[in-house]
Amino acid sequence: MDSVLRALVVYAFLLIVFRIAGKRTLAQATNFELVLLLIISETVQEALVDQDHSVTNAFLLVVTLVGTSLLLSVMKNRWPAVSKWLDGLPVAVVRSGQPDRELMRELRVDDDDVLSSARRQEGVERLDQIEHAVVEENGEISVVVRRKKGGG
Repeated sequence: MDSVLRALVVYAFLLIVFRIAGKRTLAQATNFELVLLLIISETVQEALVDQDHSVTNAFLLVVTLVGTSLLLSVMKNRWPAVSKWLDGLPVAVVRSGQPDRELMRELRVDDDDVLSSARRQEGVERLDQIEHAVVEENGEISVVVRRKKGGG
């Protein structure tokens, strides 16, 4: 039972840390962030297993972590407020072609991030070609390009 409680506490702690870290943390992981994730997993491993390195304990921890993830998924589907708290909401960082610099700074999104998504999705090259850009719940940026007036 001690392992289950440790697993739940570690899961909750990591959930809170990554929620505070923001949407963009895992959406575009750099090499540095992948290394950091590996170090975190190694650090947390000792807290999970303590002195019990048995296969049974490992299976118990896996079932606990996966079960917690499944439970949270069910809760998110049943109660939208849980989903909002865990995943956040989409945030428009460009509206009517105007970037919201304060929101972009808060979300750690810059012009290059928006333009990179715009090039990938719509083939546009300049910020003034973008009508709307939204940082989605998963940290990806969705872009709607400006349409030319007069039927384009």
